[in-house]
Amino acid sequence: MTEENTPEEKRKIVNKFLAKLTKEEPQMYYATTSEISRSIHTIIKEHTNRLSVEEQALVKNISIEEIEALLGFHSR
Repeated sequence: MTEENTPEEKRKIVNKFLAKLTKEEPQMYYATTSEISRSIHTIIKEHTNRLSVEEQALVKNISIEEIEALLGFHSR
């Protein structure tokens, strides 16, 4: 995995947890971006052990703001 692929790999992980979140909590469809990002951040922290070592390293220090950006709600 190269550094240039890092944002795309993080986006894949975030999207995986977004799918899990919306499946388990359909009402999140109506939530604000910050609420969704906070929920995804919490899920990532709780389920880090289910990720590969490489994926764990990618999201180890991921912030709520970075999750928002990866979801495409905010451009940097």
